[in-house]
Parts: sequence; structure tokens; C-alpha cells
Amino acid sequence: MLHIAFDPIYCHPLPVGPNGEPHRFPMLKYELIPEQLLYEGSCTSDNFFSPGTLDERWILDVHTRAYWEDLKQLRISEKMVRRIGFPLSARLIERETRIAQGTIECTHHALTHGVSMNVAGGTHHAYADRGEGFCLLNDVAIAANYLLKNKSVSKILVIDLDVHQGNGTAVIFQNEPRVFTFSMHGKDNYPLHKEVSDLDIALPTGTQDEEYLQLLTDTLPALIKAQKPDFAFYISGVDILGTDKLGKLKVSLDGCRQRDEFVFAQCQTHHIPVAVSIGGGYSPRIADIVEAHCNTFRVAQRMYF
Repeated sequence: MLHIAFDPIYCHPLPVGPNGEPHRFPMLKYELIPEQLLYEGSCTSDNFFSPGTLDERWILDVHTRAYWEDLKQLRISEKMVRRIGFPLSARLIERETRIAQGTIECTHHALTHGVSMNVAGGTHHAYADRGEGFCLLNDVAIAANYLLKNKSVSKILVIDLDVHQGNGTAVIFQNEPRVFTFSMHGKDNYPLHKEVSDLDIALPTGTQDEEYLQLLTDTLPALIKAQKPDFAFYISGVDILGTDKLGKLKVSLDGCRQRDEFVFAQCQTHHIPVAVSIGGGYSPRIADIVEAHCNTFRVAQRMYF
């Protein structure tokens, strides 16, 4: 059975609009993805689980104590709040910890069933000592360190296919040979300053299906063969879509689905358990965002179960 982490807190707190009123649109996908999967029958309520409470020690394995204490006490600077992009609140901090715990729990289900998914996460812009780009705590980094500390796995591959480079993840693991960071992202968009992952592929503006999928096909199998990971984290952002207002690429909905199929097929072929965090998606039509994300869940359900 496909196990999917989801909690209503994923949908809140909401960004504040220009009139001080909460603006629902950016957070609405977290609510609509489970609703759509349930409505169409791709999943049942049994597929979903609510993450528990995150032990602080796993946060401190990745993030500095000073940064974590500032988050807890709601005393990070206004400059950092602006860089993060969300109004700071206790509810926001709880949301971030619950998402990270969801990714940790996904690793257990993935080790048992081959795949598990989080209806959130992919908070790859969070560094050890700061947050930015809607990311406060790096869920994949926290879950990866959790696995390594518990000796559950020996080599991890981070497959980050969100359109934005996983800059925070790259820096967190720059001196950790047991974690290989692979980021395939848009060359000309956020973050303007790119960090150095173990492997970066920067895509030119306007990249379409054929080039995108060919690069992935040429890269991922060879990477798996060379690194021999025994676990993978997949950040499946759908901001690669041509409809995305931030992505600058031109991948179609079908191309995005083919990407997911290829990643899952490689993990299956090489018997690599994979935990999925959904990453970003910012198309003007919420239906486009939800459909693309739901495809990732549909593909996992069809290929594994």
C-alpha cells in the first residue's frame, strides 16, 4: 500500500495578502491534492497518515542551535522573514516540524514498500543556519541524517528535480560523502547565486520535453551505477511546467509525468527505496498545479502497487 504523509497543518498558516488578509492560493494545493486523489479513487483514506512529533535532536543534526532557538522564540530578523516569504508564527514552525517528521516517517514506509510520499516538503532552500524561499527546515536533510544516524542505509542519493536548485541541501551535505546531491534546475531563475551540488545540471530558459527527458535519461542511470545508493530522496517539483509563472522552462504536463515514471523506474530497477517530497509548483491555474502533483502520486500507485 502507498503510504502518504498528510496533515491539515500543511495547509496553514497562510501567506498574508496586500490588505493583511490571508491569501489562500499558494497553500491551497496541499489541501486539494489529497481531496483529488480521494475523489477520483486513486487513493483511499487508508493511504494517508498524519506525522507525529519531530524529536528536536534530528533538527539539531542539521540546523544550528542558534538558528533553531531563534525560530522557536520567533525572533529571527525581519530580513530573514522577508527572505523566507512567510509571516513568522508558532503555527508556521509547527508546520515545518510536522513536514520534516512526515519525511522521516516516509523513509520507514519506503524501506518496507519501496516508495512513500509526503504531500509537502522539498524544503531545499533551508540552510543549516538560515531559511529562505518558503523553506525554514530542510526536511530531506533532516530525514537523510536520521537514516544515517540510525544506520538504516549507507549511501543516499538526493534526486532534486524541482526547477530551483537545492542550494541549502547542497551546502549541508558538501562534506558528507554518504549523501550525493543531484540537482537539475533552471539556469536563469532563483536562487541567482547557485551553490555547488555533487552534480548540477543547469537548464536554459525554455527547455522543452525532449531535451529535458533526454538529459535525465542520460544522467540518472549512470549516476546510480557510479554511486550505488541504497536509498533515494526525490523532490518532484512541478514548477518545471511551461505554465509555471516562476519556472522559465517549457515542460508539458505529460513530460512531467514521464519524468516521474523514469525516476521511479530507475529506483525499482536498482531496488532503491525512495521517499518523495513534492517541492514547488506555481502555475496561475491551481488545477494545473494539482493535476501535475497528483500525477506523481498516480504513477507511484500504478508502478509499485
